[in-house]
Amino acid sequence: MSESDSQPHLTVVLPDGSELAVDAGATVEDCAYEIGPGLGRDTVAGKLDGDLVAKEQPVYDGVSLEIVTDGSAEYLDVMRHSAAHCLAQAVERHFEDAKLAIGPPTDDGFYYDFDDLEIDESDLKTLEREIEDILEADYDIVREEVSIEDARERLADEPYKLELLEELAEAGETVTFYKQGEWEDLCAGPHVESTGEIGVVDLLDIAGAYWRGDEENPMQTRIYGTAFESESDLEEFLERREQAAERDHRKIGREMDLFSIQDVTGPGLPLYHPPGKTILRELERFVEDLNVAADYDYVETPHVFKTDLWHRSGHYENYADDMFIFDVGDDEFGLKPMNCPGHAAIFQDHSWSYRDLPIRYAENGKVYRKEQRGELSGLSRVWAFTIDDGHLFVRADQIEREVEQIMDMIVDVLETFDLEYEMALATRPEKSVGSDEIWERAEEQLESVLEKRGYEYDLEAGDGAFYGPKIDFAFKDAIGRSWDGPTVQLDFNMPERFDLSYVGEDNEDHRPVMIHRALYGSYERFFMMLIEHYEGNFPFWLAPEQVRVLPISDASLGYAHRVANEFDDFRVEVDGRDATLERKIRAAHDDRVPYQIIVGDNEEEAGNISVRDRFEQQEYDVEVDAFRAHLEAERDEKRSAPDFLAE
Repeated sequence: MSESDSQPHLTVVLPDGSELAVDAGATVEDCAYEIGPGLGRDTVAGKLDGDLVAKEQPVYDGVSLEIVTDGSAEYLDVMRHSAAHCLAQAVERHFEDAKLAIGPPTDDGFYYDFDDLEIDESDLKTLEREIEDILEADYDIVREEVSIEDARERLADEPYKLELLEELAEAGETVTFYKQGEWEDLCAGPHVESTGEIGVVDLLDIAGAYWRGDEENPMQTRIYGTAFESESDLEEFLERREQAAERDHRKIGREMDLFSIQDVTGPGLPLYHPPGKTILRELERFVEDLNVAADYDYVETPHVFKTDLWHRSGHYENYADDMFIFDVGDDEFGLKPMNCPGHAAIFQDHSWSYRDLPIRYAENGKVYRKEQRGELSGLSRVWAFTIDDGHLFVRADQIEREVEQIMDMIVDVLETFDLEYEMALATRPEKSVGSDEIWERAEEQLESVLEKRGYEYDLEAGDGAFYGPKIDFAFKDAIGRSWDGPTVQLDFNMPERFDLSYVGEDNEDHRPVMIHRALYGSYERFFMMLIEHYEGNFPFWLAPEQVRVLPISDASLGYAHRVANEFDDFRVEVDGRDATLERKIRAAHDDRVPYQIIVGDNEEEAGNISVRDRFEQQEYDVEVDAFRAHLEAERDEKRSAPDFLAE
C-alpha cells in the first residue's frame, strides 16, 4: 500500500456538483492544483460554504468549495482588503501614535478604523501619495502563522488588536499575520500576492465610528476608500458616487420639505411633513388596493407587547439587544421589532377548518429596532419604521397558488416603478426546523412557481431562513445601484412555537404553514430609494404637488383660480405671487412639479390653457377637458413620467 493510499481522505463539493477527494489537511490551493496546475497557479483565495478565505485555509469534509482567481467576482473584495492594509501602512508611516482597529472590504471599497488619530480631509491626499508609493514598491504580501505568545509580543502596543487576539485564542483559531515591507497586521486574509497587484486606490471620506459598533466603546476615526483594477473603473465609480450625492434623499428631502429627523424627537425617528406624508399615503393606497383585490383582511396590532410574546416567538433571544425594553410594574414590555408574532396570536385566537384556509392578514405595522446611533442615516436606517406586512396561514397544498399570487403582486409593484429586478431561490440551511419532507415539498413548490412563470433566477443554496425557504428580490435604481427588495418566505417555525392548527378533512389537527411577505419592505427604506431613484421628480400619481397654475399677471389671477377649480381632483396650487412668469416657471421647476398650467389674456379669452411640463416642453391652446382627461389616465394608470406633451 502506498503512503498516499494510507492517508485519510476528505471529499469537497465543487460548484458543478462534482466531488473531489483530497488528503486530510489539504488547503484551498491544494484542491485547486488537484483540479489542474493552471488553476492552482491562478488561485488567489477560496470560498468554503460561501465564506471567503485565504488560499492557505484547510478544507474540511463535505465542504462546498469555489476557487477564486483574478477573474472571479470576489477578486475585487480580496484586492480591496489588501488596499485597506496599504492605507493602514500609510497612516502609521505619517502618524506614529495611531492605533489600529479593523479594516475590512465593503460593497463599494474598504475602510480602516484608527484610534489616537487626529486627521482631516487635507491629510487624505498625503496618504494617497503614500499609498501610491507602497503600490509602486510592489511589496510581497506574506502570510505567517504565529503562536499566541508571539502574537501578543508583536501587538504589545496595539490594544484593539490584542482584544481580537484574545478572542482568537479563546476560540482556538489559527493566528495569522500578513506582512508587506516593514509593516504587518493581525489578519485572517485573504490578500493578493503583492501590493503591486492592487490597481488604483482613492480615499473618499473621514467619519467617526464606535469600536465594534458599540456606543459604550471609544469613538474611533474611520477612513473610507475604494480600489479598482483600472483607472477607468475608478472614474466610473466616482461619477456614480457624484450622481448619488446629487440624489441623496436627505438633501432632496430638505429641498422638497418631505421629512426631518430632529434632535428634539430623538435619533432615527423621522417626522413626515405634509408633502412627504402625501407620497406615503399614495404608496399605502397602492398596496392596500393590491391587498384588497387579493382578499387580505386588514388587522392592527399594538406598538407594545409583553415580552412573553417575544420569548414565545423566539425573537427575544435573537433581538433583545436591538429592542426597546422597559418594565411596567412587575411585567416586562417591549416595542415590537416585528409584526409577525402579533398576527400569529390573532390566528391562534380562533378555531379553523381546512375550508377556512388560506387566511391572509395585512397591516401597515410600525416596528422599532434599536440600531446603533452611528449606523443611523436618514431614512435608510432608522429606529422607527413601517412595514407593509402580510402573513398568510395556509395548507401545504396551497403554498404554490399563494406564492404565485404574491409574486404577481411583487412584480406589479416593481414594474410600476420601472425597477429592474432579479430573483433568487434560497434553500434549506444547515441549521433549520421542519421535516425533510416539508422542506423538499416547499422548495419544489417555490421552484415550480419560478419555472412556470419563466422567471430567470439564481439558486442560493443554504441561504434560506432557518424556518423555511424563500424567494428574494433585488432591484436596481436609475444609476445602477442594487437594493435588497421584497421576499416571500415560508415559515414552519412560528406555527410550531404558537401551536397553531386547523382541523383537516380527516378531522385531525394539522399545522399550517406561515408565509411572510412585504411588497415594499419598509416604507421608509423604499421611500428613500424612490427619492433617489427619481431624484425627487416623482411620477405624476406620487408627486406631492401635481399641477401648478401660473397666471402671467395679476389681471389673470381670477381666471387662474377658476382653472384650478377645474382640477380639484388633483393636488393643484396657484402661484399668485407678484413675480415675473419666468420666476414662477423656475420656482415650479425647482419644486419638481410635473405640470404647469400657464394662463394669460389669450387663454382666458379662448377659454383654454397652455401646458408646460417638467422637461420644459410647452403646448398652447390646450382644451381644459382634454388635459383633465389625460391627467386622470396618467394618475390612474400610474405612469412613470409626465407624458402629455409626448403624445
